[in-house]
Amino acid sequence: MNTRIIQFGTSRFLQAHVALFVHEAREAGQAIGPITIVQVSGSAERARRVGAFGNPQGYPVVIRGIEDGRRIERQIAVTSVDGGISAQADWAKLKVLFANDAAFVVSNTGDRGYDVSEADRTEALFSGCVPVSFVGKLTALLLHRWQAQNGSLTVLPCELLNRNGDNLQQAVLSLAADVGADEAFLRYVETEVIFANSLVDRIVSEPIEPVGAVAEPYALWAIEAKPGLKLPFEHPCVVLTDDLEPYERLKLHILNLGHTFLADLWMREGRAKEETVRLLLTDAVVRERLLTMYRQEVVPGFVAHGMGDDAEAYIDVTMERFDNPFLDHRVADIAQNHGVKMERRIRAFLDWVAETGVAPAAPILRGLIAGHAAANDL
Repeated sequence: MNTRIIQFGTSRFLQAHVALFVHEAREAGQAIGPITIVQVSGSAERARRVGAFGNPQGYPVVIRGIEDGRRIERQIAVTSVDGGISAQADWAKLKVLFANDAAFVVSNTGDRGYDVSEADRTEALFSGCVPVSFVGKLTALLLHRWQAQNGSLTVLPCELLNRNGDNLQQAVLSLAADVGADEAFLRYVETEVIFANSLVDRIVSEPIEPVGAVAEPYALWAIEAKPGLKLPFEHPCVVLTDDLEPYERLKLHILNLGHTFLADLWMREGRAKEETVRLLLTDAVVRERLLTMYRQEVVPGFVAHGMGDDAEAYIDVTMERFDNPFLDHRVADIAQNHGVKMERRIRAFLDWVAETGVAPAAPILRGLIAGHAAANDL
């Protein structure tokens, strides 16, 4: 029985997240993997990284931070990856591997990863040439697998996009239809290839060269259940759930909202350019303002949705993550695209809570929205 995972994307995030989980599952005796890592782009920098995968001794992942109130640091040699290949340089090899050996597909191709190149929207997509986009490559590889009659496959995308599995499946189906693919192939993609929606959460703060990464202790991979879906392995950080929304809301409206709250304060007060989240929160006044906002406005909003206990527990974990002594998370980086983040993290929270009909007044968060709007009208 094949258990190989094809991973699209060489990011340090997946090195310290999915690949680490697979390593730990294998160490516990589970039959999963190994992983083949595929470089999607033609980047020379990523090509050097690909060449470093497959060392039998593994690559290092260092876990540093605060866990259950204790400062921890440990290093793991991850051995779940047995090699890396370039889609551009090794297309023929990838086609054979994908068609014959793959059981699961994992991807992390960035915010624009599901964009389709116009060069792929022609019949040449199935000509044997290497498609340009990730969606083009996945579509062509699925066609090759279908033609080889090698059956079902599970795709577990990790891009930070809402309903990422649904959106990736639709992108593949749309592209395949555009280029005139056989109706039987479209049915195969719809019925035999399982595209799961998932949510990933872990801060991977820095790379280790040539491969490896430094990450925080907290990690989550929440995967939405659907007919026919089986988890590739069991792990304490991997959750199969009937509903991803609670996990998405906690991350978006506590962790991410807290970041945006601090970024807004940092900009309005003209604080030091290189200030980090951790250093900002050593200011007792700032820390209390954040906690007051959480206690008086965020938690009551989650209570209105029946998630009060979950919110309080997640706030405790979030504060540990913010206080990570090994993580230098610059507030200036968080402040980028501030207007969009205000809408997605704060206004969307207020709208979500308003759906219950018992929304708290939330003067702090409403004041942030009003202040931002007024500043941008000037």
